[in-house]
Amino acid sequence: MNNETSVVCSSIIESLEQLSAPSFAESWDNVGLLAGRRDKAVQKICIALDATDEVIEEAAVKGADMLLTHHPLIFSAVKRVNTDDFIGRRLVKLLQNDISYYAMHTNFDVMGMADAAADEMRLKERQVLEITYEDEISKEGIGRYGKLPQVMTLEECASYVKEVFHLESVKVYGEPDCAVECAAISPGSGKSMIKHAVAAGAEVLVTGDIEHHEGLDAMAQGLMIIDAGHYGIEKIFVPHMAEYLRREFPRLEVFAAKEKNPFWIMV
Repeated sequence: MNNETSVVCSSIIESLEQLSAPSFAESWDNVGLLAGRRDKAVQKICIALDATDEVIEEAAVKGADMLLTHHPLIFSAVKRVNTDDFIGRRLVKLLQNDISYYAMHTNFDVMGMADAAADEMRLKERQVLEITYEDEISKEGIGRYGKLPQVMTLEECASYVKEVFHLESVKVYGEPDCAVECAAISPGSGKSMIKHAVAAGAEVLVTGDIEHHEGLDAMAQGLMIIDAGHYGIEKIFVPHMAEYLRREFPRLEVFAAKEKNPFWIMV
């Protein structure tokens, strides 16, 4: 490997952790270098939302030295690594191909994803939706809320969300002609964010993975919901991190794995 075009994995990790420090991750989360070598010389990085079989195969075929994902492949304790289960098979594939695998999940949700999603929505006067970290200097946390670029009907807002996040469809709870100005956004699974959106005085919450009863309960509290899907919003992780790595490490080759929404809707 040409040392003039490579970067040591530990240097890339140091940069990633300056962007989104692991200390911002939730206690239940599992972030950081999950497999592989810190001293690996890296020339090519693959970025994806999830470390699926297809993503790992693509990373291996294209000769990636490092895989960066948002969702960690490993959450609970792993007592053995073999090919008897799908997680073991994926880890073996990564190690066989000498791919260093790094995940940045809720630490990126706090320091990265929240503002990136709010930027896409062009939210003004934004504030943290759920504060998960606070010191004498700042308050940080999950999600953001603020004013939309202009007052919209819920139907117009849903169309706007589809446009800015490049979605085929969204699921909406609320009357189409209701006016909305204050919006909250929480990428990923957002049912736990309903109470925070209500407390913040938001009129609509843009998030994912809202179930029937959560949607009804939100409307009963005066909060409308636009469910853009878990993948639908969080996919912005990939271009966001690709841009960051290309800027910070211009000599590296960075590519996005081929991914799509893991489900399809029949109408």
